[in-house]
Amino acid sequence: MTKMTKKAKQTLELLENVNQPTTGVEAIKVLKDIASKTSKFDETLELHMKLGINVKHAEQQVRGTTVLPAGTGKAVKICVVAKGEKMAEATQAGADFVGAEDIVEKIAGGWLDFDTLIATPDAMGMLGKLGKVLGPKGLMPNPKTGTVTFDVKKAINDAKAGKVEYRADKQGIIHVPLGKMSFSEDDLVKNFVAVADAVIKAKPSATKGTYVKSVYLTTTMGPSIKVDDKNVAAEVKALVG
Repeated sequence: MTKMTKKAKQTLELLENVNQPTTGVEAIKVLKDIASKTSKFDETLELHMKLGINVKHAEQQVRGTTVLPAGTGKAVKICVVAKGEKMAEATQAGADFVGAEDIVEKIAGGWLDFDTLIATPDAMGMLGKLGKVLGPKGLMPNPKTGTVTFDVKKAINDAKAGKVEYRADKQGIIHVPLGKMSFSEDDLVKNFVAVADAVIKAKPSATKGTYVKSVYLTTTMGPSIKVDDKNVAAEVKALVG
């Protein structure tokens, strides 16, 4: 029989009095308590939502972005591919890397030392050949996520402010980081509400039946706690209001 670790024992003890499913607020409170007592590093809080959509149908795709009110807790490296005066605008707005063909060639050579790639519409032609490189990494600029735009300054400011992307995977599940466990409980709740609200509002009109199938909150190396999917929309609405 495998011997249970001290951390596992502590985690189970802290979960004993948690009636699942619970509210998002209560789940965050418990996970923060567990992380503070068992984790040796600053873990990330994660939200996982299973949606009642058919991802094979284009009209039922769920994808978008929202800005986390308390940020991500991560320093974001931003790369911009643009032309003319937009390159200077990007530099002034605080982009970490700015260029045109030179940046494209670096990426083609395997360089990916950035978290967000922003491009102006007139520069997208240069990135076309990099679809197989950027696509699997989720780095290809897209108008739907605000990363293909002439408003370079706003795109950079949003990224630095904590903009995150949510996108249903092949199983119809959304996975989004909500910030570090060192954040205050209030800040983590605000970030949870911002993402859950955005996903709920993104419900495709073609979707039939139950939209939110299941909701879980978890940490990088910690347990997952089931949130009441039947009441999550009401909880989020109450907290937003």
